[in-house]
Amino acid sequence: MTTRHHFDAHRHLGVLPDHPYYGGPPVNPGGGARAGVKQLIEDLDAEGTERALVLPNYGVPDPEVSFGFNELVIEAAQSDDRIRAGLWVSPRPADSVRTAEALALAGESGVRALKLSFLLGGRATDPECLPLLDTIFRTAEQHGLVVHVHTSPGAASDIDEVGLLVERYADRVPVHLVHFGGGMSGHIKLAGSRFFDWIEAGKHVYTDLSWAIGFAPYWLAREIERRGLGHDRVLFASDQPWGDFAGEFARMSAAAGGGELGDRVFRDTFASLYD
Repeated sequence: MTTRHHFDAHRHLGVLPDHPYYGGPPVNPGGGARAGVKQLIEDLDAEGTERALVLPNYGVPDPEVSFGFNELVIEAAQSDDRIRAGLWVSPRPADSVRTAEALALAGESGVRALKLSFLLGGRATDPECLPLLDTIFRTAEQHGLVVHVHTSPGAASDIDEVGLLVERYADRVPVHLVHFGGGMSGHIKLAGSRFFDWIEAGKHVYTDLSWAIGFAPYWLAREIERRGLGHDRVLFASDQPWGDFAGEFARMSAAAGGGELGDRVFRDTFASLYD
């Protein structure tokens, strides 16, 4: 158990089925996934995690699996005051019915976020996705929720694509960019200027550095100090079970330090955004 008081702004709940990823045999790489609320709470206790935003697990190309975990994360949030829930939603027309059912839960006690990812299909620039994107962000605005967006280089989820959501919606809705761009190109684009440009423009943009390449947390921390802004826009996240709590915690502790920035990263920004 760690001695730092910390909140976790991004972790998952629910066990995925085995899947033949990349043409190989069926496997389950997220082997640390938790199936129920009791196991989740045991993990929080073991880590010393005082607050957590919990999202449906995802990663297999079957959206119904992740939608099916929405009730589970709500159950978790309503069973323990340390837990906040994020609901899985999708802008794909094929998921419109399930997304409408998820958005109907947006007012439930403990719900603080909506989570979307283009890794299972769709694009931020796809005209067919725009109507549901508008609906998702409108619902978030109505309920005072944050929209979590997975970022990753290449494919359909490059930061250039995801960044359009910040430009289009973050005047009105907080947007949490998961994984700080997801790789080298995203890190450089964001820390080099874009993240700070959005903040200066009044965008409600936030990020976590789970899965980030080793240099990124340290560079971002230096840029925050040099520029004098962004202290209140970075959150600690474990991304369990896909991330590594001990590794993520140690790296962010070293990068953010034990002063004001560390307090904000590990605790204060979560409190202002998700409590």
